Amino acid sequence: MEGLPTDKKIILFDGVCNLCDSLVRYIISRDKNDVFRFVSIQSELGNRIMKHIGLDSKTLDTIVLYEPRLAYYTKSNAVMEIAKHLGGPASLLSAFWFIPKFLRDPIYEFVAKNRYKWYGKKTECMVPSERLKKKFL
Repeated sequence: MEGLPTDKKIILFDGVCNLCDSLVRYIISRDKNDVFRFVSIQSELGNRIMKHIGLDSKTLDTIVLYEPRLAYYTKSNAVMEIAKHLGGPASLLSAFWFIPKFLRDPIYEFVAKNRYKWYGKKTECMVPSERLKKKFL
């Protein structure tokens, strides 16, 4: 897809989800090597990327890690791929690759299904500060 940085991994997230917002802030604070860029699934660009990789942007039950021209990951695979690049305690999540996806994803789906009930929902997407704007596409 034209116009996307090919040297960055792009995280598509639910922009109105408080849990997702916290996760994005957590990733940004630990992205010491400037690996990631972020796009809300609800944005025009988020919708275009989702369509480009063949996912339905109306299905907001997953975080997506997109590596332009290479691959994309969803659900527990996305979380573990992201964790690999963060270092520290977060990188320990990548050790769960040995657990089959058919066992990992139901846990992810359970949290995703209940995220608004447990963590709440915003009326609009986060507006990044001037310092963080370069992290968002």
